[in-house]
Amino acid sequence: MQRLDLRQLLSQKLSPQQIQFIKLLQIPTAELEMRIKEEMEINPALEEGREETADEYSESDDYDNDSDEDYGKDDVVDINDYLNDDEISGYKMQGDRGGDDDNDRDLPIAMTSSLNDSLMDQLGYLELDDKQYSIGMQLIGSIDHDGYIRRDLRAIANDLAFSQNIETTEEEIELVLHLIQSFDPAGIGARDLPECLLLQLERREQDKITVLAERIIRESFDEFTKKHYTRIQSKFGITEDELKKAVDLIIKLNPKPGGAGAGMTRVQYIIPDFILTNNNGQLELSLNSRNAPDLRISRSYSEMFDAYDKSDKKDKKLKETVTFVKQKLDAAKWFIDAIRQRQNTLLRTMEAIIKYQHDFFLEGDESELRPMILKDIAEEIGMDISTVSRVANSKAVQTEFGIYPLKYFFSEGIATDSGEDASSREVKHILKEIIDKESKRKPLSDEKIEKMLNEKGYNIARRTVAKYREQLNIPVARLRKEL
Repeated sequence: MQRLDLRQLLSQKLSPQQIQFIKLLQIPTAELEMRIKEEMEINPALEEGREETADEYSESDDYDNDSDEDYGKDDVVDINDYLNDDEISGYKMQGDRGGDDDNDRDLPIAMTSSLNDSLMDQLGYLELDDKQYSIGMQLIGSIDHDGYIRRDLRAIANDLAFSQNIETTEEEIELVLHLIQSFDPAGIGARDLPECLLLQLERREQDKITVLAERIIRESFDEFTKKHYTRIQSKFGITEDELKKAVDLIIKLNPKPGGAGAGMTRVQYIIPDFILTNNNGQLELSLNSRNAPDLRISRSYSEMFDAYDKSDKKDKKLKETVTFVKQKLDAAKWFIDAIRQRQNTLLRTMEAIIKYQHDFFLEGDESELRPMILKDIAEEIGMDISTVSRVANSKAVQTEFGIYPLKYFFSEGIATDSGEDASSREVKHILKEIIDKESKRKPLSDEKIEKMLNEKGYNIARRTVAKYREQLNIPVARLRKEL
């Protein structure tokens, strides 16, 4: 038998305005301009322009709420709610920084030709028949972003048969592949790392060291990658000096010939969201808003209300028009308010970070960084941790010492002998200095680094040393060994 029960539950739901604010909060300044343009395209009540003064509004902006008896209380629209609100009519604030020059609003993008275009140009210089040229195009299209061809030649032959109706053999494809491997950059079109290194060595002068380097790659590549140099020296019967020269030659080769040139190179420079200056010991913070134009409510929409107010005709069609205009005005008001709230939140968060890391921002000394987590800033500004996380996720600040992502200033604490906590970033900095100064013939193990850090007063375990070393992309001691 079915049973019906009534239950009272409390739940939290985000309003559309809150969702809009959250989305605006987490995007960086570089993307804000695009977001604003999208909103202006879908909402004609929102337009770009400087804030108008109260004197510029006509007396007809005051909408008579009693002019239409057919409208209910909820249907009455007061234009003053939208046009005379000084807090939201424009979102530029005193803390903003940005020029009026339209050129300053251009996002600096560096565009160069692609690796694929360069290879196709070189392919055109070869005297190939139509079939070979089609094979070459297929091979170039199969090159990965790092410059390698990892697809099996049989699979490429099948692709040519099905897509271009070209019957070919693996031998024909390999012949064209060897031609492509002679292109620049050296090593392009290799099928694995040893082949890539050999292609580069083949272009060098074939002296004794180059020949030795080729033999090491062909015959002892596994020992070379594991740095078992004594085995290699014994196997080839060479001196330590010869081995060192051959190893030095190999490690200077490019393991990724495609590099940043594969595919279309699109470099977007970091645009800081904050600008921090040191004025005689006084830190001054401003928002970088050059990618955000001035916004205001459209003047033409107030004129619609003025025309409606003076009109004697109050039909259903006109009512629908006014309702539509009201919805657009609401959306424009919410959007401008969300922009204003976004900037207030950004400033409050950054000001709290500056207060917490004041010594670092004065000197730029990494050792002055204090342990700081999201909760510390959230409690300082009275906001939720998720809000601080959204601000710190994709924002950056420009200082006199360079541009730093906000994430850089958050780190866990490490206990010291003095009873105070040291930033994990400070410990990483010292760990890197220790490794940089070590003897490359006898690199320090994690256990020895642990002891050295303990002697400096940092209470740190060996597994933590290993974790920090990996975060710094520093290999283990055996792989740091040099001849």
